[in-house]
Amino acid sequence: MSVIAYNPDRYEFELTMPLLIIGAGACGLVAALAAREQGIELAILERDSMPRGSTFMSSGFVPAANTRFQREADVIDDADLMDSDIQDKNHHESDPLVVRALADNSGPVIEWLADKHHIPFELVQGFLYPGHSRMRMHCTPRRTGEELMGSLLNAAEAAGVDIVTQATVTDLYVDDNQRIRGIAYKQPDGSVERLGCDVLLLACNGYGGNRDLVKEYLPAMTGALYYGHEGNQGEAILWGEKLGASLKDLSAYQGHGSLADPPQTLVSWAVMMQGGIQVNQNGQRFSNEHGGYSEQAAKVLAQPNGYVWNLFDERIHKHLLDFEDYQNALETKSVKQFDSIEAMADGLKLSAEHLQATFDEMHLLSTQGGTDTFGRSFEADLLIKPPYYAIRVTGALFHTQGGLEITPEGRVLKQDGSVFPNLLAAGGAARGVSGSNDSGYLSGNGLLHAVVMGAIAGRTVKTLTTS
Repeated sequence: MSVIAYNPDRYEFELTMPLLIIGAGACGLVAALAAREQGIELAILERDSMPRGSTFMSSGFVPAANTRFQREADVIDDADLMDSDIQDKNHHESDPLVVRALADNSGPVIEWLADKHHIPFELVQGFLYPGHSRMRMHCTPRRTGEELMGSLLNAAEAAGVDIVTQATVTDLYVDDNQRIRGIAYKQPDGSVERLGCDVLLLACNGYGGNRDLVKEYLPAMTGALYYGHEGNQGEAILWGEKLGASLKDLSAYQGHGSLADPPQTLVSWAVMMQGGIQVNQNGQRFSNEHGGYSEQAAKVLAQPNGYVWNLFDERIHKHLLDFEDYQNALETKSVKQFDSIEAMADGLKLSAEHLQATFDEMHLLSTQGGTDTFGRSFEADLLIKPPYYAIRVTGALFHTQGGLEITPEGRVLKQDGSVFPNLLAAGGAARGVSGSNDSGYLSGNGLLHAVVMGAIAGRTVKTLTTS
C-alpha cells in the first residue's frame, strides 16, 4: 500500500469520478445508496470477484433506536438511551459526538433502507443482547449477514451503482494540499488502471486478516482463529499512517466466545442470554456469560486447549432454530443431546463431579438469590433442564474496531486535528465506538458503524463536491 505524490505530468487517470468508494461490504454499499440518492456519480472498487466482506460472515444484526419496528412491538427506545448504552459499555472512551451521530441516525437509516430500498428488516425479539437496555437489533428474516449482503446488492443494482470487482487498490495519489486526486488498482491479469476522484471514501474494513498488525496491536489474539474476511489487511491504516492521519483505538476489537469449531459456525449469544452456560473441559464454569461475547473470546481461549462447551436445553434449542447458522451446525451433527447430567458428562468426557456441582450451584443461587463469584445471578424460570444440548465452541477474532479518526460526518482527521479536504472513512476502516480494547464492544457496534456511518458519509459527499 503506498501513497504517491500527485504529478499531473506523470500520472494520467483513465477517468475521473465525483466519488470512489473502496470496499463493497455493507458500509460501501449503504454509502453508495446514500450518495446516489443525491445524484452523485460513483464507482465502488472491490477486491473480491463477488462482494462479501465481513458483513457476509456476520449475523447481520444492526442496532437502531426508535424505529417503527420497535414501536410495532411496543418497545420504547430512543437515541438518548442508545447513546448511554454504547458509552457505558466502552467506559466513555469513544468520541461522544460520533456516538451521538450514530444513535441519532440509526433509526432513520434503518427505516430508509427498509422503505426506500426494500431491505426486509425485522426486530429481533425475545431477549436482550449484553449491554443493551432495549431490544433494538434489526435483521433480515434468515438472520444472516449473507442475506443482508444479498439485499443490499439488489438495492445497489436497482440504484445503478457500479461495482468494479477483482480490483485491488494499491496506491493513493495525493497533491500538495493533501487532497486525494485518485487511485491505482490492479486487475487479475496484473494490469494497473488509474481512476481520478473528487472524493474518496474508505470502506475497506479493518486489519483482522493482517497477521503482522494483529501481532502488533492485539497480542492476546495472535493465536486466535480469525473469523473474518481475509481481505481485511488494514489498507486504511497503512494509507493513513503515510498520509499523517490520526489513528485511534487500534487495540480495540470484536471477539466472540461462541464459534462452533467444527464446523466454524457462529452460535448466537442468545444461548447465554436465555439461560445457557459455558463449561470448560473440567466441567466448570469460568466466567459471567452475561458480560459480553466480545470479551468472552479471550476467556474461552484461556481454558484448556482453548475450547469449551455451550450447554443449553430444549427451550433454547427451539429458539435457536430461527438462526440459519445454528441449523447449519445441526446438519453437521455438532450439536449433542443428553437426557441427564451424568450422560452429558460421560458423552463430553467431563468430570461428572464438577459438572454436577456446577448445576447444583446454579439451582442454589436461583432459590437463595445473590450472585456467583463471577457476578452472575440465575432466575429459576431460565435454569436449563433435561434434555440437555451441547456444542463445542472456541474464541475467535471477528474484526478490529480501531482505525482512522473521523468527524461525526465521516471526514478523516489529520494528526493536528484538521480534516483532509476530500477523504472520508466509515465502518471498520474508521475508529469505532468500542473504546480501546475488547471489553467495550457493544453487540452490533460493527454493523452500526458500517451501516449508519456509511449512510452519513455517503450524504456528506454532496457537501464536499459542491464546496
